[in-house]
Amino acid sequence: MDQKNYIKKLRDMCQLDIDAVNAYETALKKIDDKEIHNAVEQFRQDHLRHVEELNNLIRKLGGTPTEFTKDLKGYLIEGMTALRSVTGTKGALKAMETNEFITNKNYAEAVRENTDFPEEGRALLQKNYADEKRHLAYIQATLKNLTAPKP
Repeated sequence: MDQKNYIKKLRDMCQLDIDAVNAYETALKKIDDKEIHNAVEQFRQDHLRHVEELNNLIRKLGGTPTEFTKDLKGYLIEGMTALRSVTGTKGALKAMETNEFITNKNYAEAVRENTDFPEEGRALLQKNYADEKRHLAYIQATLKNLTAPKP
C-alpha cells in the first residue's frame, strides 16, 4: 500500500472513532446507572485515545490529522443514538450496541485487509480492535443482564 492510501485509511478509522465519541456522549446523558455509566465513559475515553493515537501516526507519516468534527455518517449515528436513548439506560445501550457492531466491523476489515501496513499501523489497528471487541462484549452482557427476568 502506498503512503497516501495508508494515511487515508488511518484517517477513515480516526473519523470512525470521532463518530463513536460523539455517539457515546449522547448515550451517556441517558444512562443513570452509575456502574454502567462509568464503564461507558471509559469506552468513550478509549475512542478519544484511538483518535489521538491515530492522528499522531498520521502526523508522523506527514499527513494531515483528522479534525474532530462529525461527518454525515456521524450525524446519522448520533441522531439514531439520541432517538434510541430516550428510553434510558437500556435504549442507550442498544444504540451503542449497534454503533459498536459498526465499529467492530470496520476495525475487523481494516485489520484483515491491510496486511501490507507497516508494523506500527497494523499494531495500532489491532490494539484498537481489541478495545472494540471488549466494548461490544460488555454492552451485550449488560443488555442481557438488564433484560433477564428477575427472580
